[in-house]
Amino acid sequence: MTLQVLREYQLYAKFGKCQLRLRLVTFVCHVVFHQRVDVDLKKIEALKNWPRPLTPTCIRSFLGLSNYHGRFIEGFSTIAAPLTAITKKKSKFEWSETCEKSFLELKDRLTSSPVLTLLRSGVGYVVYYDYSRVGLGCFLMRNGKVIAYASRQFKIHEKNCPTYDLELAAMLIAIKLRRHYLYDVHVDVFTGHKILQYVFTQRELNLRQRR
Repeated sequence: MTLQVLREYQLYAKFGKCQLRLRLVTFVCHVVFHQRVDVDLKKIEALKNWPRPLTPTCIRSFLGLSNYHGRFIEGFSTIAAPLTAITKKKSKFEWSETCEKSFLELKDRLTSSPVLTLLRSGVGYVVYYDYSRVGLGCFLMRNGKVIAYASRQFKIHEKNCPTYDLELAAMLIAIKLRRHYLYDVHVDVFTGHKILQYVFTQRELNLRQRR
């Protein structure tokens, strides 16, 4: 199909730079197989040997590189929360046991990341989500296999919201983060907060819930 498109639009590819009928392709720190995608272990070797950060700048560099592979790590934002906290301007930089545990766990998760299945168009998906005191997390699945994880920490004002609003916000964020997968297909969303199923039939909603 690709070659046919090139022919129709009179586009040319240099044969010496083409590789056909490959069983896997390495692309932007990922190894893509026929039905799955893995982390390129050669590319994350730097993370495996990363020394303990001694400054907020070093932590930001580590988190920036780790966040690129966040789709492979369940609950990435929650795990990274202690490291993120000590990089804030008003926070005192103090490396604690919690930070050390977070740092080591991120390195371990990145070097033993799970295999994700590839997206298939026109197929229904399942979205699971939940939240904790630190943030929220979700993952997208198809046929019992994970396609991608996503997570983020709560903003300051969100920490004061009631459970109902947090659950609703978590559901919407979970859908928005993966909306490019969910267009024009059937999606089942699973929640641990049963009362949310009545959101469309409630008589009264506050302004946040309406938005």
